[in-house]
Amino acid sequence: MKIFITGSKGQLAESFLRRFERDGIEYRAHDIDTIDIADAQSVNTAVEAFKPSVIINCAAYNLVDKAETDTDTAIRANATGPQNLAAAAKKAGAFMVHFGTDYIFDGEKAGVPYVEADKPNPLNVYGKSKLQGEDFVRASGAPSLVLRLSWVFGHGRQNFIFKLREWAAKQPELRITADEVSVPTYTEDIVVATMAALKKGTQGTWHLTNAGFCSRYVWATTALEAMGIQKKVIPVSMNEFKTAAKRPGFSAMSNAALCSELGIEIEHWSEATKKFADRESVS
Repeated sequence: MKIFITGSKGQLAESFLRRFERDGIEYRAHDIDTIDIADAQSVNTAVEAFKPSVIINCAAYNLVDKAETDTDTAIRANATGPQNLAAAAKKAGAFMVHFGTDYIFDGEKAGVPYVEADKPNPLNVYGKSKLQGEDFVRASGAPSLVLRLSWVFGHGRQNFIFKLREWAAKQPELRITADEVSVPTYTEDIVVATMAALKKGTQGTWHLTNAGFCSRYVWATTALEAMGIQKKVIPVSMNEFKTAAKRPGFSAMSNAALCSELGIEIEHWSEATKKFADRESVS
């Protein structure tokens, strides 16, 4: 297996790279400094030179609020980029793996996790651009796997737990939303499930999350306790924060279909959070 992976400096790709190194998998890693995935010619040249059997796209523009005004950049990264990668995969005879988001849903299905058959209805530019990317990958004709993720966390700075730790160090108390609900999803679990899907040859669109779901407030208190940080946390409404982008109040997705397909169980988000905290404390 030869894997071409993008977004190599992000937290998800870094987890994949550790797995590739451990298993001796041949790979070529790119980030924005070596390839612009929105440039079709650059993508084709790089893919043709490496001749991968699998392309994994971890590149994304995930600045949800900034995307409301920086729309062109969001679309280039989240829609045009996946389109170019999938077209290159089709041309090279490679398998395409792309990651979507829970923000393609509007939150109206409160209390009942979204399943793959539910109709997307994104509320913001970020969600719309990510849905476009999914659609382009599916329409490319390349054999593909689209895995929708939520509240991704892992080793890196672009995740809620890192921000939480920074806030806790600077603020006497934290105000965290209690009416924003989804599933914290650990990069290491994403990698395990993705590699299992590749081994089986699974195609199509699936939801890949840890088990269960929670509010930001519950996740924050769990993470702080796991990190040994004592801090007062106040549950508040999403309305308290005047964000540029509208967010779904409930966007939890069920991983049941994928787990059944692969014959695996994915651990509960709370256990994954504790495991991550333990690893970070000794790293």
